[in-house]
Amino acid sequence: MAAESDALLTQLRKGVLEYCVLACLHSGRAYGLELATRLSRHQVLFASEGTLYPLLSRLRRLGWVETTWQESTSGPPRRYYELTPDGRPALEQFTRAWEPFRQDVDTVLAESR
Repeated sequence: MAAESDALLTQLRKGVLEYCVLACLHSGRAYGLELATRLSRHQVLFASEGTLYPLLSRLRRLGWVETTWQESTSGPPRRYYELTPDGRPALEQFTRAWEPFRQDVDTVLAESR
């Protein structure tokens, strides 16, 4: 049963995690570990750091985030990620679609009980 639950959560995450990353960047830039720490507070949503960096690379290729390097006072330079002007409408579109989508799923599930 646990393996089935893990597979289901993996599928659910695939559709929404990138937009959650964009939402985390909406208020300003952040480096990878900082994003992982924020997202790890939501254990059902975020499984591991290993999924974050490939996702950030994909968002960068899409032009939704950009990166800059900055020296760190406590270690090596950090790569910071920032939402781009193209990333903002992508997040806005998801946000507009998410609420009615979530409501419909909740309604169907409630009706089936």
